[in-house]
Order: sequence, then C-alpha cells, then structure tokens
Amino acid sequence: MPTNRRVVIAVFPDVDLLDVTGPAEVFALANVETDGRAGYRVELAGPTSGVVTTSAGVRLVTDLSFAEVDGVLDTLLVPGAVDPHPDGPVARIDRDVVEWLKVTAPLARRVASVCVGAHLLAAAGLLDGRTATTHWSTAAQLAAEYPAVTVDPDPIFVRSGNVWTGAGISACMDLALALVAEDLGEDVALGVARQLVMYLKRQGGQSQFSVPLSRPPAARRDIDELRMFIADHLDGDLSAAALSARMCLSERHFARVFRQETGATPAAYVESARVEAARRLLESTDQPLDEVAAACGLGSVETLHRALRKRIGTAPAAYRRRFRTTG
Repeated sequence: MPTNRRVVIAVFPDVDLLDVTGPAEVFALANVETDGRAGYRVELAGPTSGVVTTSAGVRLVTDLSFAEVDGVLDTLLVPGAVDPHPDGPVARIDRDVVEWLKVTAPLARRVASVCVGAHLLAAAGLLDGRTATTHWSTAAQLAAEYPAVTVDPDPIFVRSGNVWTGAGISACMDLALALVAEDLGEDVALGVARQLVMYLKRQGGQSQFSVPLSRPPAARRDIDELRMFIADHLDGDLSAAALSARMCLSERHFARVFRQETGATPAAYVESARVEAARRLLESTDQPLDEVAAACGLGSVETLHRALRKRIGTAPAAYRRRFRTTG
C-alpha cells in the first residue's frame, strides 16, 4: 500500500514560480518511479483560496487557504519572494506566511525552505540556533537580520534536525531530490534525476548528483548504457579490460571510443564516479571511511584519501565536516 506523504507548499503573491513547481515535479516523478508507492500528495496553500500570481506572471490556484490547513503534514515547503532594490534583491517577509508558519510548522514532520524562503522560516523563529542557507544574493541580509541563525551561503542545501534550507532557484530541485532520497533511498532519487535529465553541478564544492548525468548523452547508445552500468556497479570490476570485454571490443578500440564519446578515459571516468559516490556518502551518512571506500569501489581508506585529494583537494574527514547534510 502507498504511504501517505502529504506535502503542503505555501504560495503567496509574487512567490517564485520554480520554487513551487520544481519540487512539485520531483515529488510527482517519485510517485511515478515507485508505481505510486511513494505516496506524495502535493497541496498548495495560500493566504486565501483562489488564484495567486507568481513573480513570473503565471497564476497558480491554491487547493486551500492557510486557515484550512489542519491535520498532520509530512512536509511543509516554504518558497520565497524578493523585492528589487538598487543594491540587489531583498527578501520579502510576508507576515501572513510568517504567522501561519508559527502555527503550522509544529504539525509537520519536517519543514523545508526554498531559496529566500529561509527568511520566512527565520522570521517565524524556526531557524534560531540552527545553520541554514539561502540564495547567495540575500545571505548577508539573512545573517544581519537574524543573528541567532548561522548562515552558510555555500551549500546547495543544509539539514538541521527536521528543518531543511535550500539555496537559490534551480537548487530547489536538489533539495527536493534530497528529501526523496531521505524517504525512499538514493536509487529512487537518482531515477527521478534521470527522468528530469538533470545535469547537477552543485555549488560550494558539493558533489554532482550523478556523473552519468553530468555529461550530455553519448551519440552511441551502448556507451550511455555502459555509463549507467558503471554507476550501478561501482564496487565491482570496472577495469578497462572488464569494460571492454562487456562491450565486446578490444581494449585499445574501447578506450578510443569511450574517450571520444565521454571526453574522459575509462579509468578517469570510473574514478570520478567513485569519488562522487564517496562524497554523497560522506555528506549524508556516518559510515566509517573504510566502509565508504568499499561501497564506492575505492578499496581502501588510503585510496579514498588519494582520490579525494586528487579530485577535490581535500581529505574525506574534512569534506564530511564541511558538507555534511545530516543533522
């Protein structure tokens, strides 16, 4: 039976359109990816029932008013809005939203903000004593106006207990994928990313969601299929000999074709995929380094250290401290 995961997204005049529709699309595709078992049910709530005009001029229709939201919520998602200013955008504080958040947030299993929605969470007191992120352009405003909040403008998203904050604009998709991964696992989240054809290059040094998705599709379907095989078998034998045998090509010809299609040698591509997987585990789990190395096919802690220093210039423990997303 499907799980009932009720997601309520706050909408209000001039809200950023993508902040609303991006996460909604991710949750909808998670339902598709799991044949409905994910059970996400997205509702739009606004100050009143009816039409809300977004910053893009596109109009949304709410499912219910703030006053009509009751019962237990799985996820409360809060997007934001900005006002133009000569010195740059200024996050708007909608008092109706803030007062509603004070009452409604305790009903939710988790609360998440998208982009400058973090300012609304802060105004409601939900970020006091927590680390949070927001769009880089309003990070200084958030830090100045809410000194009880530790503002980190670099990460794509930050989790502090049951409160998540996401960075700007398209990062709403990364945040929504992270929520899906928490609920249903990395495989489902990766499946959704594939459906969205997301080429995720995270800010602040965090990992791409998927090395296969970070490059345009190859002209040869068999190379694309091999890239997905690599992503799914990182702890297996991915030597040039094994991969060329799988492709029924000589090692020399395989190496030439693979580089032509991907821009990387097979060894470099495999190492990149393994480092990316290690970074995801370092960000989201407490697994010991030897288990991280084994799970990603890097073999040993020494190899893990060497690969991370080569690729991103830091050690595993330092990376985990900097980019850990768990509370």
